[in-house]
Formats: sequence, structure tokens, C-alpha cells
Amino acid sequence: MKRCGWVNPANELYVKYHDEEWGVPVHNDRKLFEMLILEGAQAGLSWETVLKKRPHYRKVFDRFDPKKVARYNAAKVADLLEDAGIIRNRMKVESAIGNAKVFLAIQKEFGSFHKYLWAFVGGEPVVNRHKNWRKIPPRTELSDQISKDLKKRGMKFVGTTIMCAFLQAVGVMNDHEVGCFRYKEVAI
Repeated sequence: MKRCGWVNPANELYVKYHDEEWGVPVHNDRKLFEMLILEGAQAGLSWETVLKKRPHYRKVFDRFDPKKVARYNAAKVADLLEDAGIIRNRMKVESAIGNAKVFLAIQKEFGSFHKYLWAFVGGEPVVNRHKNWRKIPPRTELSDQISKDLKKRGMKFVGTTIMCAFLQAVGVMNDHEVGCFRYKEVAI
């Protein structure tokens, strides 16, 4: 079975993530919020680090309920910064709280975050035809556009490279290699 070249077949966590989740179009707001926060937390680190910590993130971030995260106070931030089960970076933790507030504002304005996000692509995933994962650009015009808009709204850790990874992860862009068995599966 051929997978994208970035997947280490010896790493079960990556294989499972690639085979079951990466690139599948997501229309669930809570899942979109989770991936938005995790992609921001990953900045400067490996995605494997985040995947290993994701179950604990779900626990301490109230299963990524944006309404609950938006209400976190200084005491909660202090608790999170002491928790070795997550990435203990003050700016990333505080950005998750601020981003939750912006996320809720977007939901209110558009009816849901997924309606806001998917409107950038007319409701249909961008299907790319990359033959080699090393040639996939780290940013696109689409990630530039969404990053700029989210920053204007007040989000942090949503730079264009982070947004490109987010868009790939949640299936807004199908960046599986054309030879990967998942390429056609997620395009359905």
C-alpha cells in the first residue's frame, strides 16, 4: 500500500493519522477548533510531538469546546503551563484562549466556523496533483488569504504556513500525493 512520502511506516501514530484522518474534509466545528489549536501549538515542533500529546490536550482543553476555552482565566493558564502533558508555551496557551473567542465570533457571524472556512473554496476541496510531498509548497495563496483574514480578526499562531498545514489536515486542500492510496479516497 503506497502512502505519502512523509509517512514513516515504522511510526504507527503517523500511519494511523495519515490513513484515517489527514486530508479528510472536516465540517465539524469542534474538530476544526481542535485542529486549529493543535496546528498553532505545533509551530516550531514536530507534528509527532503534537500527536503524542493530543489525548492529553483533549482532556485539559475541555475536549476543545471553544465556549469553555474562551472562558479560561489566569489560574487556568497557570495550571496549563505546569502540565507536562501539553506544550507549555505561554504564548501558545494564551493564543488558544484568544483564538477561541475569535472562533466564537466567527460562528456568530457566519452561523458556523465551517461555513466561514469552506466559503473560501466554494464548499469544495482544492484537489492538488502533487507527485512528491517534498514539492508541496509550505504556503499557498489560499493559506495566505485565510491567514490574513484570521489575523485581522485577532487570531494568533495562524500564519500562512500554519494555515497551509491546517487546510491540508482538515481536507480543505487534498495534498495527498497522487500515488497515495488515500488521494482518491479523500477526493470522494
